Amino acid sequence: MDDEVVQRVFQEGGRDYFQQQPSTSTSTSSSSSILQSLPLHVSFDHGYYLLVKSIQELREKKEGLVTVGIGGPSGSGKTSLAEKVASVIGCTVIPMENYRGGTDEGTDLDSIDFDALIRNLEDLTEGKDTKIPVFDFHQKKRVGSKAIKSAMSGVVIVDGTYALHAKLRSLLDIRVAVVGGVHFSLLSKVRYDIGDSCSLDYLIDSIFPLFRKHIEPDLHHAQIRINNSFVSSFREAIYKLKCRSESPDGQSTFFLKDEAQTDNFIEMYLRPPSANEEARINDWIKVRQSGIRYYLSLGDQRIVDKNFIIRPTAEFEVGRMTLGGLLALGYNVVVSYKRASTSVNIGSLSLSLETIDTLGETFLVLRGSDRKTVGAEALRMGITGQWLTKSYLEMILERKGVPRLNTPPLVSATSVSHNQEKDIAAPKPIRTTPNLVYQLEDLAQPWTRSPTKSKMEPVLPTWHFASSDRSHGGSVATGSSAFRDTMKLAPMPDSYDLDRGLLLAVQGIQFLLENKSVPVIVGIGGPSGSGKTSLAHKMANIVGCEVVSLESYFRPEQVKDFKYDDFNSLDLPLLSKNIGDIKHGRKTKIPVFNLETGSRSCFKELEISEDCGVIIFEGVYALHPEIRKSLDLWIAVVGGVHSHLISRVQRDKSRVGCFMSQNEIMMTVFPIFQQHIEPHLVHAHLKIRNDFDPVLSPESSLFVLKSNKQVAYQDILNILDSVKFCSSVQNFIDIYLRLPGTPANGHIAESDCVRVRICEGRFALLIREPIREGNFIIQPKVDFDISISTVSGLLNLGYQAVAYIEASALIYQDGKILIEVDHLQDAPSPYLQIKGVNKEAVAAAGSALKLDGSYTTKSYLQIILERLPLVERSYSGTHTHQAARLQELVESIQSQNQSYHGNLHIHGYLESASQQRFDFYEIASEGYDLEIR
Repeated sequence: MDDEVVQRVFQEGGRDYFQQQPSTSTSTSSSSSILQSLPLHVSFDHGYYLLVKSIQELREKKEGLVTVGIGGPSGSGKTSLAEKVASVIGCTVIPMENYRGGTDEGTDLDSIDFDALIRNLEDLTEGKDTKIPVFDFHQKKRVGSKAIKSAMSGVVIVDGTYALHAKLRSLLDIRVAVVGGVHFSLLSKVRYDIGDSCSLDYLIDSIFPLFRKHIEPDLHHAQIRINNSFVSSFREAIYKLKCRSESPDGQSTFFLKDEAQTDNFIEMYLRPPSANEEARINDWIKVRQSGIRYYLSLGDQRIVDKNFIIRPTAEFEVGRMTLGGLLALGYNVVVSYKRASTSVNIGSLSLSLETIDTLGETFLVLRGSDRKTVGAEALRMGITGQWLTKSYLEMILERKGVPRLNTPPLVSATSVSHNQEKDIAAPKPIRTTPNLVYQLEDLAQPWTRSPTKSKMEPVLPTWHFASSDRSHGGSVATGSSAFRDTMKLAPMPDSYDLDRGLLLAVQGIQFLLENKSVPVIVGIGGPSGSGKTSLAHKMANIVGCEVVSLESYFRPEQVKDFKYDDFNSLDLPLLSKNIGDIKHGRKTKIPVFNLETGSRSCFKELEISEDCGVIIFEGVYALHPEIRKSLDLWIAVVGGVHSHLISRVQRDKSRVGCFMSQNEIMMTVFPIFQQHIEPHLVHAHLKIRNDFDPVLSPESSLFVLKSNKQVAYQDILNILDSVKFCSSVQNFIDIYLRLPGTPANGHIAESDCVRVRICEGRFALLIREPIREGNFIIQPKVDFDISISTVSGLLNLGYQAVAYIEASALIYQDGKILIEVDHLQDAPSPYLQIKGVNKEAVAAAGSALKLDGSYTTKSYLQIILERLPLVERSYSGTHTHQAARLQELVESIQSQNQSYHGNLHIHGYLESASQQRFDFYEIASEGYDLEIR
């Protein structure tokens, strides 16, 4: 996707610059680099992709080691970037924090042993093995060294605040700066607390005193500059169950194991200088000290649902001087305590015994990233509560009271008055820190100091009812249908990104549970690929409810005629009956639709319990007037892959010298959206803009190994979990659409094409931007269903069908690994693909099947074109038989513009195709030569 951008960076000389003449001088200037500086500030996902592609290109064009420096302030996301790149490239990451010279301030430039780091880098660039130091933060000293072999990967990443320092720049091939993230969030929070009395420079100098003098100047030397817009997010939340340790007697044996880890922390809470006497703990800043390391989080960010405490991953490391700067600005340490923790890992979960000195009590805490898994493990271990949902801070405040302003925390226990008890009562189940990422820019700020958005979103609002007559408040008898019909939520005043939208959605559910009783029925609507299904399941994981897809209500006769994108394809009477049953507390039977056979396979019984009280319906038409009138909370989601296709078409058009507005593309490619979906979304209580990049993001990638070596069926069964094993068969046709005139240097490549898959009567779009590294294809998970009108729209915009594949796939999976055996028409043997989100698990599966040494990273497009005789790849050598079949399919799709008769024709074509063994073929339009990529 960004090949042009990557090529731009390989223009001028640099360290060990690859030359056409080997006799060129070996000396280099400290200011030169093989990459030109990019006048480009990109997102985290885009920067990750550019960095991986640049490393790969550089590795091919130069001999020896490729060195990368990733620098930026604490909390910006540089370590996350280094880890994600290393997971793909398989390189060595050298953390600069291991080069601390002793117990001095961790972010102090003078504490870094640059001489040792330079020696290590010089050894590696000269092909020598080396030993890097290992620093223990609890012992506050170096405790040994770690051997690094020069031939391990050919790529080394230096990760650290000062990774772009002048002492290191001459040793780096690629320099990357990362700013933003929670570093900006803290600046925004302090700016909000302090007000306009201080300039931004003064605040930066106070809480990040080394930034402007020692960090920011180096960042301007980066070739890839990343603005990380990440904020604390519940997308990857941590679920906790907590109780006093005396409840389960048998758990202590867990902590006698050798792998038990012991940690000691000091946790303190800082009250803003502008705070009043009330204990608004959401406004406080939490600092956790572990040895000589300090970690900071903004407020008591959590959701409490039933027995679960749900927290975002929102903590980041800061220097000791940051804590001092906050105190100098007027923040007060109001509560501090010691927490001693002993923890063990139980699979993907963590079990901890935590002792709080101020309380004099020990607590048992079970943590994990999946709510159901945490709950099931608690039952298996016999932990039955009594569950505690208050934080340690709340417990301490209840016992000791709220320290008065400008005084140290109270030491002795005090009696709590009635009024005070009211002030410090546990917050409502939803705890949300206001979005304090406010406007940071006084004037035009440098890119290193300003968020990526010119105007950041305001403080998150709170939910309320639109009805003005609420004299009874929450005490109204909520069981009557009249109350449910009368009390309607007031829409939120703005639209929100996915992270804030997720938090507001959960907050809205809990507001309705408190004020309107059960059940709460939620509808999430939006175009295909917008992220509504993903949002629904993340919400369900947080609140512990069921998700029902409107696809379950397809009418079989409509789907067979390709009319599943039509509102009339839904069985509305059955949906209305199900919702009615749910509203009246009755069991109901939800249909189960089999998309492969195009028919209902069965019904499943559903009952919304009082304990849960929530159900989510998601689908393209979830906010249609006939459906939303029965729902309590309406959520609209736009963006995601839906927006990415529009951007992709706009980019392709500009490459051939034609400009089209996004609105023009939208009207052509998604006519159903503008006519029948968008009008309903504007009525949503909550509008969410999904800015997630599904093509470039490392979070949405699959690791794939491909081989044409024969594997026995029993061998596949042996490596999959027999309990979770399932299998299926799919017949599919892939059509490659390409815009004529796209620069391709006489080649046809998959990256220049938009691929449409026709499978079991449905259309799916695949926008591929794979990364090939070693034996792996790192493939984004961006397949999403589209209507036939979208395919027709692409053809109307000038895209031409240049190739197609016909195949059948046998799919075996167990929830962690998917094995796909693809039988390509006219291929002598099938190809086997192993897919998964865990690289090591995929590699282990390949080794278990004895596939090592047989892998290929070529696409099926490349594989088949290589098999064609040259005459069939020439400008006029396309088989008439093959071209006629492709033309027949294209004409059937185009007929969608007038009627659905074309749909019937395509359906018949696909049925005949799945019953016959045509010669497998791919047609290279205009006879382009194959380009191996």
